[in-house]
Parts: sequence; structure tokens; C-alpha cells
Amino acid sequence: MINIGMLIADRYEILERIGTGGMSDVYKAKDHKLNRFVAVKVLKQEFSENANFVSKFRVEAQAAAGLMHPNIVNVYDVGEEKGLNYIVMELVEGITLKKYIEKKARLSVKETISIAIQVAMGLEAAHNNHIIHRDIKPQNIIISREGKVKVTDFGIAKAATSNTITSNVMGSVHYTSPEQARGGYSDEKSDIYSLGVTIFEMLTGRVPFNGETTVAIAIKHIQQPMPSPCEFVPEIPRSVEQIVLKCCEKSPDRRYQSMTDLIADLKQSLLHPEDDFVKVIHPDEESLTQVVTSGHRPKPQQYEQDTYDEAYADGYAEEDEFYGTDYQEEPYVEPPVQKQQPYRSENYRREGYEQGYRQAKASYHNDRMRLNENSRRRYDEGYDDDDDEYGGSRLGVLIAILAAIIVGLVVILFAAARLDLLPFGGGGDDEPQAQEEQAEESEETEGEEANQNTEETGIEIPDVLGKPKAEAVATLTSGGRSFVVNTQEAASEEEEGIVIAQSPEGGSHAENGSTVTITVSSGPDTTGKVKMPDLVYKDIEEAAAILAESKLTLGSEKQVDNSDANLAGKVTKQNIEPGTYVEEGTEVELEVAKSPLTYSYVADIASPAVEDPNYVAGTRVYVIVTTADGEELLNALIDTFPYPIQKTGLKSATGTLLMAYTNQIPEATAIDPVTGQATVTPAQTIEKKVQRPLTFTPEE
Repeated sequence: MINIGMLIADRYEILERIGTGGMSDVYKAKDHKLNRFVAVKVLKQEFSENANFVSKFRVEAQAAAGLMHPNIVNVYDVGEEKGLNYIVMELVEGITLKKYIEKKARLSVKETISIAIQVAMGLEAAHNNHIIHRDIKPQNIIISREGKVKVTDFGIAKAATSNTITSNVMGSVHYTSPEQARGGYSDEKSDIYSLGVTIFEMLTGRVPFNGETTVAIAIKHIQQPMPSPCEFVPEIPRSVEQIVLKCCEKSPDRRYQSMTDLIADLKQSLLHPEDDFVKVIHPDEESLTQVVTSGHRPKPQQYEQDTYDEAYADGYAEEDEFYGTDYQEEPYVEPPVQKQQPYRSENYRREGYEQGYRQAKASYHNDRMRLNENSRRRYDEGYDDDDDEYGGSRLGVLIAILAAIIVGLVVILFAAARLDLLPFGGGGDDEPQAQEEQAEESEETEGEEANQNTEETGIEIPDVLGKPKAEAVATLTSGGRSFVVNTQEAASEEEEGIVIAQSPEGGSHAENGSTVTITVSSGPDTTGKVKMPDLVYKDIEEAAAILAESKLTLGSEKQVDNSDANLAGKVTKQNIEPGTYVEEGTEVELEVAKSPLTYSYVADIASPAVEDPNYVAGTRVYVIVTTADGEELLNALIDTFPYPIQKTGLKSATGTLLMAYTNQIPEATAIDPVTGQATVTPAQTIEKKVQRPLTFTPEE
């Protein structure tokens, strides 16, 4: 049992408990040898009694102790004393990433990428030392008060998984890779998958898969496609979405092959978030359909870097037993092209139509030469160079043929009228009117034909006004559209990142591949305004200096109660959200944590005779003094009273004093005054307890 004030290994003084988990409790301690504060993680009793687990735990912790990296919670020592198995680690004052996400609902893209890069750098250092974490999740990532991101709990995951610790203890099924869910071999790419899920949660505020049981969630990791984070937050940039999906591929061969590659893409996404630079890995068909037989399944060693196809096969045996059948990723097969049946064109080349058909075909070849390559390919869909077959989707050709015939007939009629060859209505005043009507009809027909040609060679531009930038870009470049999107920014009262203008406007037509310019709001005009700094966790003096540098004014300071001595004198809240723009000179109100109120107990403990007149001076008394929060101030046998005691820095205002002792009652003889008969009372030993409530004195 761990008690406050106890000394472990004659070196680490336990000061307070700062956390607890499924497998261990964490205490703040003072390392008297190196004069520094450390965190001591002590395994809970049920795990300490498992000798196999403890052995593997110590081996893994000792390996992790060799890691020294700014993005890793460094392990200093590991040991055992009086049945307590412990790890001594770097003390990081801060908050877990899980609590940080819960506090902010979801993180911005830039903040997410910054945190992900730091986590990946820590894991890169571990992987370079052949150490795999196997339990990456927001709960095992700490953000210090200085903003440094650190990964913790190296070693515990491997020791736990190798001893079948239940998933409800590990609490990691939401972040586990498919190969880990199957109980198979895991390597560096398993950490990449778990980091991908963690990035997903930072961006969206939720995990990709959920379910009523851990088994149900694990099966979803194995079978269900990974949802895109853009389904929940559409404005996530294209490259960031692709990074998450690549990290979370079902097959490890399709993921990033190293943290180094992932870090490179994460950094690139900060510079060019909308660029398409993430390379999708397509293993050859042979490797996808390969079936590994039991006779070719090697047993992976602890730190070997075998290829996934060889090492992962070792997990199939356990998978067969648990799920009943081998899981095998089926190769992707292109769906067959639905070839349309040819439609014979003989029906359209009867007597009287052949001339129009030839005119339409000639018009097609002339128009085709004027089109660019992309439009030409689309235009080809309406015609077939084969004179014997007329393709299934030929409605455009039919319309063009009929239009050509109509134009031809109008031209013939017009010429005949000019030559006075028509058998009706020739000459006189009616002739100019007929000519005008014919000319108007010809112009209308040509106009309809021109409109038809425009519609065939262009597509409608969707309206993206009011959409987030990422969604607008996706709309203009998907669904068969391949417009080149030119983005520019302008200040507006609209929320930052929202499209406020586009050219050409939505609903108009343009050739696919042409440029569409969108104007994105950069937020309100901040001219003459200053950005509100983040002052939380800053000393009040530092906060005041930052405000002065930012041309802002420190307003009221409200002192608030607080139970954490480390927060004393620091800002815990500000009335204006960091990152917003305000006028110069704006007053900022702050809440500052008070020093925790402490108490002292300075007294001379009086003997039990105060309550018990039968108490005999010199009798030994067992005295226990405890505070209301369980801290033990005195536990001793005392025979001399009054007994002095002096304790300071107490966190509780009250406590209890308990005294236990025995009274020795000697033999006594009593004479009845009436009968004169003597009655003897034998000697007795009586156990006594005295309890006194205590009220401690507040300290200045």
C-alpha cells in the first residue's frame, strides 16, 4: 500500500496521488538523489501478482528507459520494493489529449497537424530503436502547460497484450488496428493506424467506429470501411483527409510505411493543404490475393522488422480459433464495362435523308476540329465513324441530322422563292414579307442549333456561394467536373473560410477543365485591431506584460479558490476568447487562482484522564491522529502526557484524534453494613477508547 510521505528505494518520497488508471496509480514524488520532482507509476495489486506479466513489464519498461526524446515522457527507473512494482518517469504538468479534445469539442486543422507531427516524431524515435508502442490513443498523449506534446506509457501495452489483459482494462479498442483486433502480429504500421484514428478524433471530436461492446467495435475495424473525416467536418482540407485515410487503411501495406513518411506529408499539408500530394499505395495483385499456408508462417521475434506478409501470418492461427474463418482481403476487380448494343443506322439512311446525314457528318468533322482534346472526346460520343453502325446513345446525332435537314429545306425554299419557282403565293407585296418570315425562321433555327452546340460542349457550373472552401473545391472538382479552382481571399463579415463570390457564377456553362475563381472570406477586417493572446496558465505578472505588449489593458483580477498549489498566482480564465480581434486598449478581465488554503495543528495532546477518571498516569496509550482527507499525522504508543505535536501545510480543516488503552481495576472487597457479609470483586482489565474531534488552524 502506498502512503503519502513514504520513501521508495530510499530515494523517491511520495508527495501526492495525481492520477489513476485501469492498471496503475500515478503519484508525484521527490527524487532526493537528483533533487527533482518525478512521476511514479505503481502497478495495481492484481497485476503485480502476475509474475509473467511483471517480468515482461519490467523488460519493456527497461527498454523504454533507453528512449530520450522531447516528445516522449522519458522513463528514468523501474523497480520493485515490498511487492510494489513501479516505474519512475518524467513529471509532465499538463492535460491529456483526450481531455483537451473533450474541452474544445474538436481541434482546428492547424492545431491537429501540429500535435500529430509531435506525436509522430516521438514514435519515430521509438521505432528507430525497435520499440513499438501498441497503445496509441489520446489518453496516452500529454500536452504540457508549455504546449509540448509527449507520448507516454511505452512498454505497458506490449506486456499487457502478451498476457491477454482484457480490453476493458486497456480501454483501447476504439484505436486498435485491424491486425491487433484479430490478435495477430503488430508492428510500426499498427502505431500508424492508431495515430490516424487519433488524428480523426482531433479533427471531428469523435472516433470513427463505435458500438455496444468492445468485440463489436473491433469487428468494425476489421470489416467496415474507414469513414472520411469530411463526412463530419466538410471543411477539412483535401490533403489532411487523404493522410487520415492512408494511415487507416485496413492493409498495413497500404498505409504509410514509416513515421518519417507520415511526418513529411503532415508538414506538406501545413503549407499546401488543398494539394493532391498524398501517394496512394497499390500493392500488386499477386500480393493482394496471396494465401499464406500454415506451413509458411514464421514466428516473428520481438524486435524483428519482417515484412508484413511474412510476419502477419502468425496471427492467423488465433484468428481461426476466435472468428472461425480466415480473414483475407479480396482483390479489387474492375466492374465489366456495359457495352451497349449497336443500333443499325440503315433506318436513318432512307431515300430523302441521305443528304441530311452527309451534311450532319461533315458538320461533325468540322466542329470536332475546333474542339480541344477533352471536349472532342465528349463530342465523339454523339457520332460513330463507322457508316454501318449508329451507337446506342445517339440522340444528339438525330437532332443534328433533323436540324441540318430543316436548314437545307429552308435554303431550298428560299432559293425557289427568289427564282419564282414556287407554285403558290409568288410576287407582289407578299414576296418581301415571305422572305422576311423565311429569314426570321432561318435565324431562329440557327440560333437553336448554336444553343444546342453550346450545351453539348460545356457543362453547368455549380453554385458554391456560402459553402466552406474545402466543400466548394470538392464540388467543382468531383462528380465528373474537373474545373481548375483559383482561390483568392477578401475580408468580409462572413465566417472565415466561406465562399463569398465566384466567377463565372453558378448556373452558367463552361468547358470542363476551365478555370473557376472563388473568393473566400478571410474574416472581418482587422485593420487597427489586435489579436487577443492566450493568457491561461500564465503568471499574472507575465499576463500583464503580454497584454501591455499587445496594446491591451489589464482590467479586474478576480481571485478564485483552487486546490492545486501549482496553479497559485496563475490565470485560469479570461473574459475574451484567445484569437479574436479587438480594438486596441480593450480591457481584459482575468480570473487568478489563489494559493490553496492550508491549515496547521500545533497542540499538546492531553491524557485520556480528561474523559476517563479511571485512567492511571503512565499507562501506555495508542494515539492516532488523521485529517478528514485521510492523511495520517501521528501513529504512536505514548505514556507521557501532555504530548506535543506540530503539523503544517494540511489541506483539510478538520481531523480526528483516537486513543486506545486498557484500565487495570484491582481486586476489591465490599462489606454489607447490615449483614456484615464481605463481597470480593476480582481484578479486571478493561479496554477503553477515547475519540476527540479536531479543528485545525488556518495558515496565513
